[in-house]
Amino acid sequence: MKITAKLFLLISIGLLLAGCKSSNLAYFSDVSTTDGAIAIPTIDIKIEPEDELLINVSSEVPEATAVYNLGFNNVAMSSDIKNSNVSLQRQTYKVDSKGDIMFPVLGRIHVEGMTTTQLAEDLTRRIAADVEAPFVRVELVNFNVDVMGEVLQPGRYRFETQKVSVLDALASAGDMTVFGKRDRVTVWRRENGQVTYHQLNLNDSKSHSSPYFYLKQNDVVYVEPSAARAGQADYNQNNSYKVSVISAVVSGISVITSLVIALVINK
Repeated sequence: MKITAKLFLLISIGLLLAGCKSSNLAYFSDVSTTDGAIAIPTIDIKIEPEDELLINVSSEVPEATAVYNLGFNNVAMSSDIKNSNVSLQRQTYKVDSKGDIMFPVLGRIHVEGMTTTQLAEDLTRRIAADVEAPFVRVELVNFNVDVMGEVLQPGRYRFETQKVSVLDALASAGDMTVFGKRDRVTVWRRENGQVTYHQLNLNDSKSHSSPYFYLKQNDVVYVEPSAARAGQADYNQNNSYKVSVISAVVSGISVITSLVIALVINK
């Protein structure tokens, strides 16, 4: 057992060193100068079906806009607003499969394809017909990104901003492990009724210009494992299988031995 343990340790160290040697652990290793600038593309996150929106309407006269902050099914309670008996809460609205939301007073509104800024401007214009100088704030609540593969903490992460890069997602997941391929990071995205994907090379600073470098809601970021990690996984699996087989054989021999001893004693 001691020899097996030492052998496993040596193999693990060898795989780790091989992984470190064959992988470039630096991001954007092509950047050789100490100063520079990289253009950031314009990011327009469009509202999609199944999105959840946080919408708040305010004005200099809170009572005038209070009705717009009630859930659609609670509009009938608006008569209580004058008496300040309604405790207002922030309302979220789920975009249905047709791309619509049901908004208090205004009714059904088609929001799919709009940015949150465009929707805020549209609601402001509509509400201004009845309220003086309204202010509308719209936020996308469900900006979630799944991070998978060779990262320290794979999982789903929620962001409070709509400007999220691949680096932000990796940082939230604890960064890549030493086995992660920085030149093979794939972003999967749902758009226009299909799933698209694009592979980013994070050793190359030009990846900043990719439309996939900045993420959209519900994107999936996958970090491909190196050959060293695959080799280690195969070794662990094979070693586990061998241990299981040996354990089964030992157990079988033990059972047979017990039966033989019992038969001898009975004679």
